[in-house]
Amino acid sequence: MSAANQLYQEVILDHNRKPRNWGKLDDASRHAEGLNPLCGDHIWVYLKLNDKRIEGISFEGQSCAICKASASMMTHAVKGKSIDEALTLGQEFRDMSTGKLDPQSGDHHLGRLTVFAGVRDLPTRVKCAILPWHTLHSAIHSIEQVSTEGEADPVPGAGLERTDHA
Repeated sequence: MSAANQLYQEVILDHNRKPRNWGKLDDASRHAEGLNPLCGDHIWVYLKLNDKRIEGISFEGQSCAICKASASMMTHAVKGKSIDEALTLGQEFRDMSTGKLDPQSGDHHLGRLTVFAGVRDLPTRVKCAILPWHTLHSAIHSIEQVSTEGEADPVPGAGLERTDHA
């Protein structure tokens, strides 16, 4: 097993066992529900926005280890960031997960999130990893429910791209 694969597995297991920012955020100003019907992942993302900044974020739900770890790391990465910064991270994460962004390029803001780069080699798991990011995007835009299937499928192009979210 390569060092990168071992680190990936260790991070997934750690965040699955001890997810950060887990539970309902009682004073959330926005929320969204995300569903991956093929895998069974079902999560909720809660946001507290203040002056176009993510002041608070949490998540809960039932999901596989990859989805839970991705959500845990996502909440940590975007807390305190502006909406635009969070949406940029989401787009970069999606691009990395689908092989459109080389995590070695350094031309991104992903930091520790690059541990998920290997998911691009596991096509059936890509949607598990990006569901939290797709759900965050929906919460920011006050869309209460999103799915990884049909027209809302985040992989072929329905996306995390930035749109007017004022």
